[in-house]
Amino acid sequence: MLALALHQVGKPLEEVDQLLVVHCHGRLRDGFPAPVFDLHVPSPDILRRMPADLRLLDDEQRALVQMVREFADEVAAPAADEYERRSEDPAPLYKQLAELDLTGISYPEEYNGLGLAYGTYLLVVEEIARAYLGFAVGLSVHTLCAFAINGFGSDELKKDVLSRLCSGEWFGAYSLSEPQSGSDAGALGTKAQLSDDGYRLSGSKVFCTRGNEADAVLVMARTGGPGAKGISAFIVEKGTDGFGGSKKEDKMGWRSSPTWMLQLDDALVPASRRVGEEGEGFRIALASLDSGRLGIAACSIGLAQAALDEALRFTAEREQFGKPVNQNQGLQFMLADMSTQIEAGRALYRYAASLRDAGKDYSIAAAQAKLFCSDVAMRVTTDAVQLHGGYGYITEYPVERYMREAKALQIVEGTNQIQRLVIGRKLTSV
Repeated sequence: MLALALHQVGKPLEEVDQLLVVHCHGRLRDGFPAPVFDLHVPSPDILRRMPADLRLLDDEQRALVQMVREFADEVAAPAADEYERRSEDPAPLYKQLAELDLTGISYPEEYNGLGLAYGTYLLVVEEIARAYLGFAVGLSVHTLCAFAINGFGSDELKKDVLSRLCSGEWFGAYSLSEPQSGSDAGALGTKAQLSDDGYRLSGSKVFCTRGNEADAVLVMARTGGPGAKGISAFIVEKGTDGFGGSKKEDKMGWRSSPTWMLQLDDALVPASRRVGEEGEGFRIALASLDSGRLGIAACSIGLAQAALDEALRFTAEREQFGKPVNQNQGLQFMLADMSTQIEAGRALYRYAASLRDAGKDYSIAAAQAKLFCSDVAMRVTTDAVQLHGGYGYITEYPVERYMREAKALQIVEGTNQIQRLVIGRKLTSV
């Protein structure tokens, strides 16, 4: 079989995507039944654009990652700066994700997913994050919503909502945090009152990524008494009366990834939109977060890789005292540490994903991966700014944005202090 990278085909990505749609109705797995990209004899050009080593991936994974890398480099990355400058959600890019069949990678084919391993999905997230972190975060949160339905939802919910999420007809969001209950999520106050026609939800939510743009939001609300056992989970659809964004936050980074305060004012949600049983909501929320933490870990490594790539490029081109600055041993040590940390983080999140795909307990590994990888992203992006000198502090160079973006990775999906708490309790439990 002829095997080529997209840039070797000689046609722009848009034309190749049109061929996919015509011949296989946009179904990636049907379109690539065997290796389409052969990296066994890579050209130097391919190697220069290979931040994550693909040699240990199987043929299907390599084909998928190479296609995503092309999309990320040619479409997502050039769009990032302008969307960030305007603080505008990149809605057209999400539509293209759906056209490329990347919105349900790890979910069953019967619900319009690809049925691939979760580890394969994380490879995609890392590639997109390397090009455009805010966009990758949106995909990660969308997958959080789909995870809950796939793992705990009724057959009706899977057919009606999960199938739309996986096809990209709908995009999802996740809403747990409230103004008075952040890390102490079990103390949330949003109420869900059972009535003759469903549940009436009332309360406020905060820090919901794409909460006002999403078609379906996974909302945790209290159906019972105080504490975690009184919480249930619901899918609230866009356009529901009494539900919507009340404030869009003005953030340090991820400015094109909208973060919303949501308001629920006696919003009617059908009983069929409850995910799992009453009282299971907190368990669903935590299970979703375990998976989501791996998404944030992959995002962190993608961002760190982007920062290292920029640092390598700048220090090779910048000359001082008659030679490139990367010829100074002190800078080489910094670059070596950055690279080593990235590879260690990449191995850690892939290990955690392997546990998940094998059906093993991966809770500690997920917390470790999120903790370590997001700390790596903060260190590497900070060092990348330092390696740029004064240029790293001005907006003409992307590393200043990378450093701003890295900070949030240490906060979302449970702060890194909470990750240490999770790990410590698991290690010391009897």
